[in-house]
Amino acid sequence: MKVEVYPTAQAAGEAAAKEVAAAMRELALESDRVGIIFATGASQLETLHALTSIPDLPWKKVHGFHMDEYIGIDANHPASFRRYLRENLTSRVPIARFHEIDGSAPDLEEVRRDYIEKLDEVNPQICLLGIGENGHLAFNDPDEADFDDPEAMKVVTLDRACREQQLAEGWFPSFDHVPQQALTLTIPTLLRVPKLIASVPGKRKATVVRRTLSEPISVSCPATVLRSHMDVTIYLDQESSSGLDRASPH
Repeated sequence: MKVEVYPTAQAAGEAAAKEVAAAMRELALESDRVGIIFATGASQLETLHALTSIPDLPWKKVHGFHMDEYIGIDANHPASFRRYLRENLTSRVPIARFHEIDGSAPDLEEVRRDYIEKLDEVNPQICLLGIGENGHLAFNDPDEADFDDPEAMKVVTLDRACREQQLAEGWFPSFDHVPQQALTLTIPTLLRVPKLIASVPGKRKATVVRRTLSEPISVSCPATVLRSHMDVTIYLDQESSSGLDRASPH
């Protein structure tokens, strides 16, 4: 695991975007299809803005996916991850194809099967991710996380800490409006991706960053499993790195 610290969230996002861009260009030289899994949420905004502002990237070869989606809200809801990615990614670049998770579909099992089939076909090589305040990866909260999960994608129940984070970030008007369930890629699905690039800015993430880097690897803080991956870089700002012993910014 590599950890990089920058003075601001913007600088950290720009650095993460440069790593993604370099990987995209390299993969595009080898293949006509580049698979990328994108994360959402406040932590990803600087990275996505920087990435979509870099000129001449091979977007026309990119087949995109996202990590998760709430169950029961439509694609136009302000908190929908489909809407988020349309606004912050697919409307900004000429991406070849983006596969959305339809959390409002009547048959979620069909959605799950179809999405897994598309993932298997494309075999993503890059995954952008964040870390939740409770240590979740995607929507794999501590009570739902399974490092040996037999499923590639599943329905999960969101814990209170996760739902409170969504409220605190301003996605919902009240706690009762935050959905209780979501569809999420599982941890083995994320860890199968060869390159992981995590953007984790902000003071609200300082505690979980320290836990991720120092606690034993366990589902009590699912993000600790990132330390078992062969190619993962975590991009921090001064605020999110404030709980670490050494946090010298670039």
